[in-house]
Amino acid sequence: MVPLRRDPFGDLWTEFHRVSDEVNRLFGTTRPGTTGLPMNVWADEHNLYAEVDLPDLDPAKLEVTVTEGNTLTIAGERAAPDVPGAVWVRQERPYGRFSRQVTLPILVDADKVEATYEHGVLKLTLPKSEAAKPRKITVKA
Repeated sequence: MVPLRRDPFGDLWTEFHRVSDEVNRLFGTTRPGTTGLPMNVWADEHNLYAEVDLPDLDPAKLEVTVTEGNTLTIAGERAAPDVPGAVWVRQERPYGRFSRQVTLPILVDADKVEATYEHGVLKLTLPKSEAAKPRKITVKA
């Protein structure tokens, strides 16, 4: 009979991550890679744009801030599901307070940031700071 090789730490790591995820959910933090706030950020000549998937969220409980000209913070709160008499089989959709902070690649003008929320997607337009825009320099001969 061939002995079965088993990873002695496999179950331990699985349990560790399960407990860690539960603690993080309770305290409103997440492990890297499990933010629950998928985000796309891109730029054109004048603006940075960001889109964040935030389904089933009350926009009044959403806070968007830009600090130091290049730190974008998105925070909010999603209400816990209220299903009378439910016996949960699986509950993966996060609820409670959340926050995501990203460093933008360039400075933006925080006073001109625009935010809209539709169909579960937060859309941000972040105008580049004048200091961050390229300047054409005239070369004198």
